[in-house]
Amino acid sequence: MDGRRRNPYELTDESPVYVISIAAQLSGLHPQTLRQYDRLGLVSPDRTAGRGRRYSARDIELLRTVQQLSQDEGINLAGIKRIIELENQVAALQQRVAELSSAVDGAAAAMQQREAQVHASYRRDLVPYQDVQQTSALVVWRPKRPKG
Repeated sequence: MDGRRRNPYELTDESPVYVISIAAQLSGLHPQTLRQYDRLGLVSPDRTAGRGRRYSARDIELLRTVQQLSQDEGINLAGIKRIIELENQVAALQQRVAELSSAVDGAAAAMQQREAQVHASYRRDLVPYQDVQQTSALVVWRPKRPKG
């Protein structure tokens, strides 16, 4: 969520609005299959105060995916559950990477700004240091002798 308050009446893909009979029709599954998927933890809809299931559009899409993996791909329900868990983990990690990338970008910008401030604060009457080349020349110094 982006920190702004949402309108409580705004419908999103996560809004739990469909009762089990409608969700079954929309997903092409039997209501008993939806109950079984819920018991197995494959698709867990929100619950009303009276414990009735309420499915969201995202839940219905997940029901269709479970059915497709089971029927077309021949994956058993335990395998499907693991696939869903891994996909959720990947999505969470991608979100975390995006957050960390944003934080790094912000820190880099702050560092560049601070570096610019430091450079702007340099005194202009100072002579920049320049590395002197080392030589092997020998210089002999002899003091002048007083005349006398």
